[in-house]
Amino acid sequence: MKRTASLLVVLLGCFNLASVGVRAQSGALTGAGSTFVNPLMSKWSKEYHTLHPNVQINYQSIGSGGGRQQFLSKTVAFGASDAPLTDEQIAQAGGAANVVHIPVTQGSVVITYNLEGVSKQLRFSPETIAGMFLGTIKLWSDKKIAADNPGVSLPAKPVLVVHRSEGSGTTDIFTDYLTKVSEDWKSKVGRGSSVQWPVGIGGQGNEGVANQVKNTAGGVGYIELAYARQNKMPYGSVKNRAGNYIDPDPKNVTNAAASLKEMPADLRFSITDQAGPQAYPIAGSTWVLLYKTQSDAEQGKLVAAFVQWAITDGQKYATELDYAVLAKNLVQKSEAALRTVTCGGKSCLQK
Repeated sequence: MKRTASLLVVLLGCFNLASVGVRAQSGALTGAGSTFVNPLMSKWSKEYHTLHPNVQINYQSIGSGGGRQQFLSKTVAFGASDAPLTDEQIAQAGGAANVVHIPVTQGSVVITYNLEGVSKQLRFSPETIAGMFLGTIKLWSDKKIAADNPGVSLPAKPVLVVHRSEGSGTTDIFTDYLTKVSEDWKSKVGRGSSVQWPVGIGGQGNEGVANQVKNTAGGVGYIELAYARQNKMPYGSVKNRAGNYIDPDPKNVTNAAASLKEMPADLRFSITDQAGPQAYPIAGSTWVLLYKTQSDAEQGKLVAAFVQWAITDGQKYATELDYAVLAKNLVQKSEAALRTVTCGGKSCLQK
């Protein structure tokens, strides 16, 4: 009888502990932003819900520009962006002391194309990429593209550029790269989430650019690697600063990140055009944007727990979806930044 009673006490204790755990992980979160991260964010949302059935994460893949705007408007629990906030946007958010950038993943932006009759993977130098998107390289048979691809029979078809139509972190990564490798691009167009494109047509999100290229003979565009592979679209290798043509594989994104010599305290960094011999040059990060002081303590604890899981256990889902796993030192810096987010005057990650 005593043994049965003891067992009942243990079971009730476990039930109470489980109930506390469920209450601690119960609620709904809404995030918005980057289409670049959407395949991984969708996976994270599903897996986290499996671990915590009472937590529902709704992510709106509206583009990094929209995510930053929703974050600034405080209409979402978190924003997601492939470009960090600008100094002006940080001022809008109440200053640097009120904003936290948490890198959650990294990946590659690929040059995808629709060129019937060309089965071999094309290679692109920085000069060629800039020339196509500036509109100075007008035909696929141009001598610059041919020089990158000896032995490949290139058709005399027009190069038809597809770019993003809205504010986009993918665009910021791509134009950040072009600004570093092309003086013409730097002086005529520059870097930004939204720029004045010299040529081309626009597509909404990574999905829209992928669909436009797929449906445009001679089309060329820039999209996140996962979208190219999911849509079975060809994409090129890119000549890096060391002079090597590098495939946009996640391990080569990790190589790019590892080549970064200095990490700013606010974690607003760029990994494009890094010097490593195996660094893929058009690589970027996605940040989750949080307010350092959470006005809703319960929601703050929920979002902090989710983001912590994403940058630790959640990283195991990255490679299968063509994202790069965060380096251990970056995870440590991200967790340290996350611990500065407060709920009711205490770190939101405190038990």
